[in-house]
Amino acid sequence: MRLAELRPSKLVLLEASESNLYALKRDWAIAGVDCTATFILGSVADEALLDEIVALHAPRIVFHAAAFKHVPLMEQQPLAAIANNIFGTETLTRAARPSGAHLVLLSTDKAVAPASVMGATKRVAEQIVLASGGTGLRLGNVLASRDSVAEIFARQIAQGGPLTVTDPAAQRYFLTLAEAIDLLLMAAAHSNALLAPVLPAAHFVADLARFMARELSPEREVAIEFTDPRAGDKETEALWSVAERTTAANLEGLIMIETPLPTEAQLASRLAGLRTALHARDLAGAFEPLRALVPDFTPSPTVLALAGQCGHRVCL
Repeated sequence: MRLAELRPSKLVLLEASESNLYALKRDWAIAGVDCTATFILGSVADEALLDEIVALHAPRIVFHAAAFKHVPLMEQQPLAAIANNIFGTETLTRAARPSGAHLVLLSTDKAVAPASVMGATKRVAEQIVLASGGTGLRLGNVLASRDSVAEIFARQIAQGGPLTVTDPAAQRYFLTLAEAIDLLLMAAAHSNALLAPVLPAAHFVADLARFMARELSPEREVAIEFTDPRAGDKETEALWSVAERTTAANLEGLIMIETPLPTEAQLASRLAGLRTALHARDLAGAFEPLRALVPDFTPSPTVLALAGQCGHRVCL
C-alpha cells in the first residue's frame, strides 16, 4: 500500500503464497488504492517466470523481501534456506540485469556473525546483491510483520498466556512496520551499498512481553515463561560485525557499512560448490563453500548433527 502512495507508473507484486496474494489483492480492492498493480503468484527461484516478468514489465526498482526467515525452522531445513535465500537471490539478480533494474535487498541483523543457517544464507544474499551493484538494508525485528515476536505475544495474550521468552537476557533491535518501509524506500536511493538504520540500544525481549501484557490485558496478570534458547538463537544481535566499519550514508536515519566481500571469482566458485551440494542433497558438502563465504558463521549443534546423520547426505 505504501508503494502505491508514491504513484509509480507500474507496480508488479510477486508472492509465493496463494493465500497471502489473495488477501493482498482483496485488501487492495477494499482500500480502493489509486494505483494499478499486477499480482503474480510465483517463486523468486522460478527463473523462467522472472525472465517473463522482466520482459513484460521492465522494472526499474526491485524490492527483494522473499526469504525464509524463521530461525528454528531453517535449522531443521537448512537446504531449503540455501535454495530460497541464496539461489532465489541469485536468480532474481540475474533476471533483473537486462532491464537495468536497481535491486534492493531486505536483509537482517542475523546476517552479522551468524549463528543460524538463516543468517548465513542472508549474508550470502547480501554478497550477491552487492556484487551486482545493488543495495542491502539490514533491519532488526519488525513489529507487526507476519509472525513477528509481537504478533506471537499478542496471540498468546489473547489465549490467556503464558508469554514465552527464550532467555531473560535476550535483546533485540525493534522497528515498527512503518519505520521499516520508510528505511527501505530511502535505501533505494543508494546503489552498491550495504546500509543499516541508526537505532538506539537494543531492548530486552522480556520487556516487550511485559509491556504488551499490560497494554493488551490490563485487567489481569499474564505470566511470562522462560524457555531454553532455540537452535540458531543468539542472546543479542548487532547491525554490523567487528570486521565491518560504518560511515555516514547522507540519508537521514541510515548509516553505510563497509563490509569485506569475496572477489567475483571466489563468489562464483563457492556458489557453484553450494549448487552442486544442494542438487545432491548434501548438507555436509554445502558447509565448506557456505563457511568459506561466511567465515564468521558458527553452525548450531542441531545443524551439525543433521549434517552428520547420513555421512555426506541428509536424511529427509
